[in-house]
Amino acid sequence: MKFLLQPLFLLCTCLGLISAAQAQQTPQSPALAARSWVLVESGSNQFLTSEKPDERLEPASLTKLMTAYLTFSAIHQKTLALEQTVPVSERSWRTGGSKMFIKVGDQVPVEELIKGMIVQSGNDACVALAEAIAGSEEAFALLMNKEAERLGMKATHFKNATGLPDPEHVTTARDLATLATALIRDFPAEYAKYYSMKEFRYNNITQPNRNRLLWLDPTVDGVKTGYTDAAGYCLISSAKRGERRLLSVVLGTDSDAARASESLKLLNWGYQFFDAVKLYGANQSVSEFRVWKGSQNQVKAGFANDFVVSVPKNYSDKLQAELVSMQPLVAPVHQGQVIGTLKLSLEGKPYGEYPVLALEEVPAGSWLARLIDTIRLWFA
Repeated sequence: MKFLLQPLFLLCTCLGLISAAQAQQTPQSPALAARSWVLVESGSNQFLTSEKPDERLEPASLTKLMTAYLTFSAIHQKTLALEQTVPVSERSWRTGGSKMFIKVGDQVPVEELIKGMIVQSGNDACVALAEAIAGSEEAFALLMNKEAERLGMKATHFKNATGLPDPEHVTTARDLATLATALIRDFPAEYAKYYSMKEFRYNNITQPNRNRLLWLDPTVDGVKTGYTDAAGYCLISSAKRGERRLLSVVLGTDSDAARASESLKLLNWGYQFFDAVKLYGANQSVSEFRVWKGSQNQVKAGFANDFVVSVPKNYSDKLQAELVSMQPLVAPVHQGQVIGTLKLSLEGKPYGEYPVLALEEVPAGSWLARLIDTIRLWFA
């Protein structure tokens, strides 16, 4: 069953690869002095350009995005509180690398540890939070991998909460883009509060945020730096210009200055050569799909978040959309369940496919309704 839409603006929740049509109409992607990178339109998780996005690399302190994601999740689930104090263990105090300089035996508020983790990139803060949430860093790493699997980070494996080197601690630019996008989407208030902080003072020591772009570009509001000898200098950055947000992941540059300049080059390229087109608002009904054996015979279909797609400059009027329902769609149907596909084309060429979700619950119908629809399906 197909539903044809006018050439409009769509919403998207899945990762879209650059298409043949897009490659034809856009200028050549910038050449970066980096090992791997991606540029993503946050409104649809659409890849605008990439280089070796699936090469497995050490993430260094970019790991801390997952530590933060699980910390924010624990706060929302009320198993952790911002004002709660955490005892500093000897293990967290002894953790090497960058520090916020907590001391053994201190009782440190969770919110201070969050700032130490995000702004100062404190490995000691990460271990303290991991122990508070899971009891040990090893148990916390299991939670990290479980969450990575849920988010669809297929090439990622975590061994610790900090990003300190380990041959089995690996990820990809694609997976890091997935994680950063999820953090901004799922915890917008926390992201806005902490990731644009330029400095943090703890234990009479003031440390600046290592993300140079916070000073160079006022539209940049995050996200995280990383460095080890093996990983090189890395940066996940995000800029919001108007209502549009782009996110870049740049891995394996040669210097602190290079990771900033190459990231800014990538962001500027995306804003310069693409227009953003908002197709639908969050929870806006795109269409209604036929449901069989349910308490009702229609379900509203749409997207959980604003759906925004990037289109090469001056090509937005050439965008076409086709909505395809999964049939037969049999009750019960759950809110958030994938029930169709939105297929985009640009000048007749494929431009990406995105899942369409049920916006409401449709329970199973009565035995009589189920029987009648069973018979109807036999003849459909």
